[in-house]
Amino acid sequence: MRDDLALYDYRPWDERLPIRWPNDARVAFWVAPNIEFYELDPPPNPQRKAWPRPIPDIQGYGTRDYGNRVGHMRMMELLDRYGVRGSISLSVALCDHHPEIIELCRERDWEFFSHGIYNTRYVYGMDEAQERAVIEDSVRTIAERTGQRCAGYLAPALTHTERTLDLFSEAGGLYTCDLFHDDQPTPIRVRSGKPFVSVPYSLELNDTIVYVVNRVEPRRYGEMIKQAFDRLYAEGEWGGTVMCVPLHAYQVAHPHRIRAFEEALDYVTGHDGVWVTTGREIAEHYVEHYYQQALANRGAD
Repeated sequence: MRDDLALYDYRPWDERLPIRWPNDARVAFWVAPNIEFYELDPPPNPQRKAWPRPIPDIQGYGTRDYGNRVGHMRMMELLDRYGVRGSISLSVALCDHHPEIIELCRERDWEFFSHGIYNTRYVYGMDEAQERAVIEDSVRTIAERTGQRCAGYLAPALTHTERTLDLFSEAGGLYTCDLFHDDQPTPIRVRSGKPFVSVPYSLELNDTIVYVVNRVEPRRYGEMIKQAFDRLYAEGEWGGTVMCVPLHAYQVAHPHRIRAFEEALDYVTGHDGVWVTTGREIAEHYVEHYYQQALANRGAD
């Protein structure tokens, strides 16, 4: 990734634009289900192993397959109940492997954005032409199989090159989830010169980071979501904030974990002043109402 100052500017919190979300909401709340496909025996990448155990890693593969066989339906029904449209971070190979899941998401008018082709194929070591082909393939597949223009990008397995954001912008993209650096949208410099923004995506509330990396209990995860919301809701009174909860059906939707997330979702959506939305809608609202003003403020420094 380029030097951070080449991508975006630093602006202290007390000098931010007073963002207002639709209906004067304090918080733009979006849920990002990662609907992924993992290969049992993927092509090797010299910089990263796909599985921690020797191939075939049945435990790793089977856990993820649980999400596509069982967990996705449990997660969808819960989000339906609270009126949340998912913004799907999609491994586009799922369109071929599990088209039934794609159709269920289409029926719900969920957003589809790109998470690469397979979550077991990394961009480490790719040259520009190879990475462009991956990005253009995923954008084209989403258009053909869902009828949607792909607006957002989360790099496959969070693997990047210095060109990733430039290439996605050139493919028609509007926003990235890959920077993890703020609680409000941020204008990003890309070589195309097109409007392009970072939409906040939380690794801290990502259920895989919570459960696998930090080994947090389900009850505590629910408390974390509520506490994050309380802070962002309070700060959003001055200028609108963004709260993202990234999910994986093979993590959050296990029978012993789903209730904690349900209670947190009930808490968040039970407040007034919450815009329950999608990543695309956040990016589009920001670009329409604040992007040029943010650039003008940048030039005034």
